[in-house]
Amino acid sequence: MSKTERTNVMRVLDQKKTEYTAHTYDPDPTLTGEQIAAILGEDAKKVFKTLVTVGKTGVHYVFVVPVEAELDLKKAAKAAGEKSIEMIKQKELLPLTGYVHGGCSPIGMKKPFKTFIHESAPNYDKVFVSAGKVGFQIELSPADLIAVAGCAAADII
Repeated sequence: MSKTERTNVMRVLDQKKTEYTAHTYDPDPTLTGEQIAAILGEDAKKVFKTLVTVGKTGVHYVFVVPVEAELDLKKAAKAAGEKSIEMIKQKELLPLTGYVHGGCSPIGMKKPFKTFIHESAPNYDKVFVSAGKVGFQIELSPADLIAVAGCAAADII
């Protein structure tokens, strides 16, 4: 991989003059979040996955949770003010967000969605999220992630 390869997420962060560190690994789509955390040499509590859902009203929501945790759909629905929420089908992800499964980032989606991040994120100096492509992660401060992605912190796991 060339050092000049930039993802859309990196371009968004550069445009907003947000500090981040890019990390790359062998783009194996079968890797779990915990395996990616191990490759990065990081605690899985600081590495976050991006999940896209749809509420009973048909509105889409994005949830950012530690890779080792499961999204609690009841808590997610409560945070979003919905009766219920379910995960979108994998085939809907790319047309909706512009990202593929395993490379979905809360930053730089095709259009903005109401986004929630697990309330533990601000406890860390740095957190990791996908840089928008399988094999790419970005490390940045939780405050910057929350500001750029427009996240609300919530109890969602």
